Amino acid sequence: MSVAKVTEIISSSAVGIEDAVKSGVARASKTLNGITGVWVSDIKCTVNDNAITEWRCTLKVTFVLND
Repeated sequence: MSVAKVTEIISSSAVGIEDAVKSGVARASKTLNGITGVWVSDIKCTVNDNAITEWRCTLKVTFVLND
């Protein structure tokens, strides 16, 4: 039997949502072992001069706890 934990992080990207999620998972994997899934729970963006300048994603990262 395994036990998992969920932690929430926020990542951003000037490129787009997919890039924000990928960079968030890449960064989380530096300190979290055994990541099994990610849920994008919220998406926001910043706007400057009527253009989107940054995408921000709130991610819920699931990882299995070590014994």
